[in-house]
Amino acid sequence: MVDILHRVGVASTSPDQVYDALVDPGRLAQWWTTRTRGEGTAGGTLEFRFDGDEGFDMKVLDTVPGEHVEWEVVGGPDDWIGTTISFDLRPHEDGWTIVMFTHADWREPVEFMHGCSTKWATFLLSLKSLLETGEGTPWPHDVKIDDHS
Repeated sequence: MVDILHRVGVASTSPDQVYDALVDPGRLAQWWTTRTRGEGTAGGTLEFRFDGDEGFDMKVLDTVPGEHVEWEVVGGPDDWIGTTISFDLRPHEDGWTIVMFTHADWREPVEFMHGCSTKWATFLLSLKSLLETGEGTPWPHDVKIDDHS
């Protein structure tokens, strides 16, 4: 099994503000995809849609306010099914919050995983922008990395 790992610092933002952007469907829609709905607390399911009906369904496994959010992919591309996505939040000096991101348990590092790693980086920077400036770049306004995404 292999994982996608990213670390992003968010300036002038508390862990509680980052947490809210990870569990509130309206806030998720401001940095990942505008077509987000569902329930972001433990036991809930979040639906993220892109072109047509393509997208992902996430079962919310765990939420700890201001500290941790974890999802399991229960719907979407085969390579994603059964993987887990987690966000660990750490307060840092000078009012920064560090987001430690993991998309875990990929079966193998296929080309699709490489692209997903790049897209996760762009969406995490969208989260950073949303929290620092008030404006993210969710799909369909995101950075395009190739002719498919």
